[in-house]
Amino acid sequence: MTVLGKTPDPRWAKCSPMFEPRVLLCTSSQEAASPASIVDALKAAAGESPTERSSFARGCCVRGTYVPSDRAKEITRSRSFTEASRVLARFSVGGNPTLADTDRPVLRRFSFRLGSDGHRSELLTQNAPVHFARTLDQMLALLKAAIPGQNGKPNAKRIKAFSAANPETLRQAQCLAAQPLRWSFADTTYWAVHAFPATNSRDETRFIKFKVAPVSGDGTLTDDDAAIVPSDILNDELGLRIATRDVRFSVIALLDRPGDPVMDLTIRWPEEDEREAVRLGTIVITGVEANDEIILEPGNLAEGIGYPPDEMFAARCVAYAISRAKRR
Repeated sequence: MTVLGKTPDPRWAKCSPMFEPRVLLCTSSQEAASPASIVDALKAAAGESPTERSSFARGCCVRGTYVPSDRAKEITRSRSFTEASRVLARFSVGGNPTLADTDRPVLRRFSFRLGSDGHRSELLTQNAPVHFARTLDQMLALLKAAIPGQNGKPNAKRIKAFSAANPETLRQAQCLAAQPLRWSFADTTYWAVHAFPATNSRDETRFIKFKVAPVSGDGTLTDDDAAIVPSDILNDELGLRIATRDVRFSVIALLDRPGDPVMDLTIRWPEEDEREAVRLGTIVITGVEANDEIILEPGNLAEGIGYPPDEMFAARCVAYAISRAKRR
């Protein structure tokens, strides 16, 4: 076990709209990246309405239950993960809203809230184990390169040139391309790309990564299938699966090893798929929420799960508040 100390780094004790992370300038001729500029660039790249979410605008809110495993307290004392609770969640797809759900580059997200008043945690997970940018500056530059031109399409040469100069920005797409395409949100595996400091019942703290894996279902979608199914299949299929009580996920903690990178979200931990993992509990989705405007925020973490130390997490907390305010 890698013991970090009795409490997480106090620099990350707060993550709120009042916290403005320090960001570095790319060069004197480039705009400094900030959460606000990231939100604007996300909207411009996706071509979305000002009243829509900045990203992952297409989705479906759901409800369910969470039951912890008998090993959860070995990893964290957070009551949101060690006690049974109701679940509020949202499945969604990212990118340009004109893309079909079955396009392989389309990122899927599963965001969920565990716990009750006073000890809630909210996690944002996606179906790729890495992020598409290493720094906030790099993220802003990539999003700007992807903004469509007057013809409604991004400049392919500009994106290719940027990717050649920043090869780490290709890793997320490479992960998606290597995965089988799944029929359903319910058959998809999700990761929280950040490294979270987790403090257990013995007051020991170590980094973990969250992985959310379907309990059953292996619905692989072939390329031939993808060509004929409806372009917006995921929400409708999810409703059918929920009606048959067939949407269950294991919430898993992947345990750190000495020397694991915790600041660079574009790289995985060495042998991440083969390393020690502990099942924290099980989520069962039981119904669909009529309101799709439910907001789940990454800065809401109950005591026992600390804030990741990377600059992207800090900026994400602020960006969510900015995006929410812009839609009002």
